[in-house]
Amino acid sequence: MADDKDVWVFSEKPALQAELIAGAQQLTSHTGGQVMAVVLGARSQAEQALEQGSQRVLWLGELPSGRLVEDIVPTLAASVQDKRPFGVIIGATIRGRAVAGRLAARLGVAALADVLEFQWDDSALLARHMVFGGGAVRIDRPLAGPVIATTGQGIFEAGALQARPKGEIEPLSWVEPPWQAAVIERRSRAVSSVNLSAAKRVVCPGRGVARQEDLGLIEELAQALSAEMACTRPLAEGLGWLPRERYIGISGAMIKPDLYLGVGVSGQAQHTIGMSESRVVVAINKDRAAPLMTQSDYAVEGDLYQVVPALIRALKARKAK
Repeated sequence: MADDKDVWVFSEKPALQAELIAGAQQLTSHTGGQVMAVVLGARSQAEQALEQGSQRVLWLGELPSGRLVEDIVPTLAASVQDKRPFGVIIGATIRGRAVAGRLAARLGVAALADVLEFQWDDSALLARHMVFGGGAVRIDRPLAGPVIATTGQGIFEAGALQARPKGEIEPLSWVEPPWQAAVIERRSRAVSSVNLSAAKRVVCPGRGVARQEDLGLIEELAQALSAEMACTRPLAEGLGWLPRERYIGISGAMIKPDLYLGVGVSGQAQHTIGMSESRVVVAINKDRAAPLMTQSDYAVEGDLYQVVPALIRALKARKAK
């Protein structure tokens, strides 16, 4: 294992960075080291990392023109070899997974993908993480350091922002990678500001919804329940009906709401891994054999186009009393 006790975090998404810092704090409570955030972005983002609880920041500045986030790997590898942290926790985004895999390969260690929890067995670190695309959970003990791990949104709970954070921002020199992917074109993409991991109630439509315009009905149900609207992966990435930030699953958001309501959701493992920590699960589906129907606390067998309007009317009538 590595000699140092510090734990680093990196994510190109500031909201996820806050959660990674919370996870790193759990590790440093045992190692006795500091939480250090590697920040790629403006100076304000480095200061934000301190507000989120990082004790020090390694600041790279803005991403150089024509570069991709993955190009940070040579810089990270050189810094890790020099400073020897106990571990590096990386956000399980598309870019983050690429960074973690390449960094682990360069350092000659294994990458622990999709970590759900860090545990300690005496002085040994154990990581409970998902394998086989979320189809199983395994507990591994890293035998060599530094520990390289990815974790997704909703696994750790971000702490409160610090009003007057104290910490050092240390500039980090960019190391040019020997290879470079060519950026042919950039296209802007609408980004949703939803934070599903913080939602107490979630309504999630699935492929049972026949048309995009019918999502208005599901949104009305979500409003009646004072809930956030999510979706399954096909609705976001396959059909493009909703932003990617709204889909639940192993490669999307991991949620722990008090109430999860699946509407026309079949309940494949890729999705249910993302909502399995829900306190109460309700399913509406006309297919009694759908996996989510058998896994739910309450199941309503019926056509969603009949059940949902009736449920909305009942909720509105209850609020009117």
